[in-house]
Amino acid sequence: MSLPAAYLTSFKNTADILQAIVAAQAPDRFTIKFLEGLGYPSSNDRAMINVLKAVGFLDDSGVPKKRYHQYLDQTQSGVVLAEGIREAYADLFRVNKNANTMTAPDVKNKMKTLSEGAFTDRVLSQMSGTFTTLVKSADFSANPIITDDDAHLEDESADEGETVDNKEKKPRRDQSRSRIGDLVYTINIVLPESTNPAVYDALFKALREHLGE
Repeated sequence: MSLPAAYLTSFKNTADILQAIVAAQAPDRFTIKFLEGLGYPSSNDRAMINVLKAVGFLDDSGVPKKRYHQYLDQTQSGVVLAEGIREAYADLFRVNKNANTMTAPDVKNKMKTLSEGAFTDRVLSQMSGTFTTLVKSADFSANPIITDDDAHLEDESADEGETVDNKEKKPRRDQSRSRIGDLVYTINIVLPESTNPAVYDALFKALREHLGE
């Protein structure tokens, strides 16, 4: 079950706390003292720390993670939060891919089913309220943010996931570069599948004749 046990007991300051986070420099550790420094000394607001851990903003010791730093960029804050919510409430989004549009009562009913009686009715109300409150500050309309590191990992994963047969079926690609005057042209050539070396020898010979070595 992918439903975070962390939840808010009060929702009124949630959006303001998130805005205050964006406006402040990331701390070494997100502590109660830091939260109070943002202007939220109420004990009811302290639960926000565990919620930030649940959505992947903080590690278990309160140290800001990569997602927290991405969130500080106001041009992508809503998208970053949406990614964190999707990850934290993965099971809810499996039940309804548009879970972010559900009402609090509907979310509560789904959570009740998913948790299989693990939480009391009061806790389920707080959990569903936490979800719907967070959603209001998130942007689910934009595409997920893919960093250079993420793209690199996806490429590696795709390569590792290929079977030998798949790799053999992929057309071979050769790249030639030719210089004409002061211009340099890069030519990509998709080679046909063949087990006969003579086929490739003939192609490369023709390239040398027409493009020059």
